[in-house]
Formats: sequence, C-alpha cells, structure tokens
Amino acid sequence: MTASVRITLRPLGAAFEVPRGSPLQEVLFPYGVEFPCGGRARCKGCRVRVLEGTLPVTAEQERILSPGELDAGWRLACHCRAEEDLTLELAQWEAAILSDESPFAFTPRSGLGIAIDVGTTTLVAQLLDLRTADVLAVATALNAQARHGADVMSRVGFAVNEKKQELLTALIRTQTGAMIGELLRKGKADPASLTDVVLVGNTVMHHLFCGIDCTPLSRYPFEPVRDGMEPFRAEDLGWSAGGSIRFLPCLGGFVGSDILAGILAVNLHRSDVPLCLIDLGTNGEIVIGSRGGLLCCSTAAGPAFEGARISMGMRAATGAIGEVEPGPGGGLACRTLGDVAPRGICGSGLVDAAAVLLRLGRITPGGRFTGREPSIMIADPVALTQTDIRELQLAKGAIAAGVRILLGKSGLAEGDIARVYLAGAFGNYVNTASAKTIGLVNFPPDRIVPSGNTALRGAKRALFDEPGAYDELASGVRHIALDSDGDFQDVYVEEMRFPTETGDR
Repeated sequence: MTASVRITLRPLGAAFEVPRGSPLQEVLFPYGVEFPCGGRARCKGCRVRVLEGTLPVTAEQERILSPGELDAGWRLACHCRAEEDLTLELAQWEAAILSDESPFAFTPRSGLGIAIDVGTTTLVAQLLDLRTADVLAVATALNAQARHGADVMSRVGFAVNEKKQELLTALIRTQTGAMIGELLRKGKADPASLTDVVLVGNTVMHHLFCGIDCTPLSRYPFEPVRDGMEPFRAEDLGWSAGGSIRFLPCLGGFVGSDILAGILAVNLHRSDVPLCLIDLGTNGEIVIGSRGGLLCCSTAAGPAFEGARISMGMRAATGAIGEVEPGPGGGLACRTLGDVAPRGICGSGLVDAAAVLLRLGRITPGGRFTGREPSIMIADPVALTQTDIRELQLAKGAIAAGVRILLGKSGLAEGDIARVYLAGAFGNYVNTASAKTIGLVNFPPDRIVPSGNTALRGAKRALFDEPGAYDELASGVRHIALDSDGDFQDVYVEEMRFPTETGDR
C-alpha cells in the first residue's frame, strides 16, 4: 500500500497527491470547497460528489444529507479522509474578491508600501509606489482560517473552546507573509524597498493576527482588553520582508480597524453633514456622524448575506443566483453569475428574491409563506425554505436596528443623513431598491452609495501617515454596545418584520 493517494477534481481538472488518510477539509479548501460551519457537520456547504473511489457514510452525514443525496454519491468533505484514490465533483470557486483602484489625496514619500485587508472570508493586498500611490501589484485569497468557521464567532469558538488560537494565528501570519512575497514578485520589486505594511481587519482578525487572547470576545460584555495599534517587525511574524508593520487600532467591541479605515476612505470624520457608513458582512458594522462626532456599533448579522446558513446558499461565485426579478405569469426571472446553470443563491440574490416574493404577496410582512408549500422554487434546483427567510430576517433586522439605535443617540432622523456608504462585497452588489423593500436599509435609494472595499482604500491612505496618527481618531469615536442597550431588543424584533407597502414596519 502506497503512502499517498491521488485526488482528481471535476470540473476543475486539477489532480494532486496527498498523504493517505489526509482530512479532505484540509486538502480541498484551496480549491473552493467551503466549510461554513467550521467542519462541525451542521450544514451542507462542503458537499462533494464521489465519481470514482469510495468515501464511507458516517452518522453525521446521514443526519445532514438525504438518502437520495447519499445514494447519488454526495458526502460532507469535513467528515471524510482520503484513504484511496478519488475523483470528486465540485463546483469551481470563481468569486470576485473586491480590490480597490480609487484615487485619493496623499503626500508623496519614498519607498514601497503594502496595504492588506484581513477579512474574515477573504484577503486582499496591494503593493504601492509611495511616490505616486500607483498600485504595482494585487494579491487576493480566501482566508485560510475559514476552514475552521465561516463567521467571527465560529472562529472565536475554535480559538477558545478548542484551544486553537495559536493555529489560527500561525495560519494568518503565514498566509499574509506569502502574499507579501507574491506582491513583490509580481511587482518585480526589491524587498529592501518595502518600507511600510498596514493591515486592517475586524476585532477578531486583529486579535488572531496579533496573538491577543480572544477569550474576552467569547463572553459578556464582549469587550477586548487590548485593541490599539499593534506594531511588529518582520522577523516577529516569520516574514522575510516588511519594514514598519502595523495593524491599525479597533474602535471598540467588534468594530475593528477595517471600519476605522472605512471612515478614512469616505472622509466621514471630516464631513460637515451627517453621513452613514455600513459594512455589510457576517458582522455588520455601522458608523454615523460627521466632524462634530461619530458613533459606531456592530451587529451580529450572521453569515446569511454571504450565503451561509441558507439551505442552498453560497458566496457570489459561478452558478450563484445573483439577481431575481418578477417574471411572466407571476413567476421569477433569475440571473446566475457566470451565466451557467444555477447551483445556489448568494446574498444579493437572496435579498432580491425576498423583495420580489414580498411584492408578489407570496410571503407576508412577518416572513411567512402565504401558500402551503414547504419551499419556494427560485430557479430549479434552487429553492428557499421558511428557515431561509427567517435567517434573512435575523440578518436584516440586526442591521436596521443598529442604524435606528445610532440615529436615536445622535439625535438624527433617516432624512438627516446626506449619504449612506455601503461597504464590502455584499454592499457593493446588493440592489438598493430591493434592500429598501425588505427594510434592510430604510434610506432613500438615491442617497445610498455602493462604496466597494473601503477597508483596503483606508489602509492605503494610512501608508502615507505617521504610524500613530490614527490612535487619536480611534479614541474620538464613541462605541455603542448594543447588547447592553435597553432599547435594542425591542427595536430588533420590530425590524425583523418586512415593511408593508406603506413602508410601515
């Protein structure tokens, strides 16, 4: 018996050898197989189909997969090991990771700089010529930690409950170090010319990268004991190049330096009129205010906007339903990413579908199906269940409630906000009219500005400032802890409902 086995992936055409007995969770993640629940057999996100070879059926798989799925060869990769040669069917991951090419004001300086957006799901880094602010190279990747949980709380649970924080820290440091090497090679740059690296991310990513104990983030009051600027040397991280390295400070609670960078990107802290920045992701962050003062909060929106916890949900990749409109005869018309047959639905498609079903009267403002069917077909074989609609209501209710709480504490009304910047991949692609229809954002659509990767843009701006320039800005933003706010639960329950035609909640 040989010490290795060969795995072939269809339709990718990739083939490689791994040590016999290797967990598929480890070897398939780089090829686009998702593990939304962190390998705990609670979802179907990691399904693969056995075309050749054998993967035994476990009790966990019998609990999650139907008899028909098991008979067809589907297995949960998170509960399988490669004990023999295998040919597996999986869908190619071709999700676009938001980069940034937006111009911004800067003061030229010598050397090269690298800005890195350390996202929960994806990583994106850019190499800049600091004399011109020109982007010389771009690198993107799935966050290697994501195989241990799709959202921040899953990641915290893995770090704290399973005592795996050192593993998560090593993963992200190694991966970002490799991305720096990739950028320097792509840009044909001398490593000695790299003078500055700025990293931004949410509070959990900040702690995991910096090696700060995540335990305080796992229990009430969910406040970090250390969330300021963290400087490093390249040798501390195991990197071969780096110059001055700093992870920008967080703003409080689960509002991280990615939101501080967003404030910089849209100049919210310098505005004479009230503005709002909303980063729509697994953890939704919101900032409201102007140069006179800023309030921020985070809401546990959950991963529904990225397709997780939705029965046929997926990220915005090839085969995902990304747009839904009313079709002929009261039906639905859909567009899939990549113009291929649908295999799932992503966040923007989910919001569109709910908005259309609400307008057609197929779901009530309370979220209930008006018919007796257990699911509503969107485009064969993709259907939404009652539980899927509830997950969307939980996510959108959290965001809308956070906005209402901050507006109330600012003494502002929705009509006082001059512009609303929607950041992040989901915020960049969601149909703003659909978002208003379901009550996700209750601002006039003409005031909503899809803003792309504001975290990366702000990190690039920070390359041109002194290392300590943002501690003062961070300390001047007031963080509102929604879990201890007496009004939040009542507002949250109200905002879970979809608006009626009159706009009432």
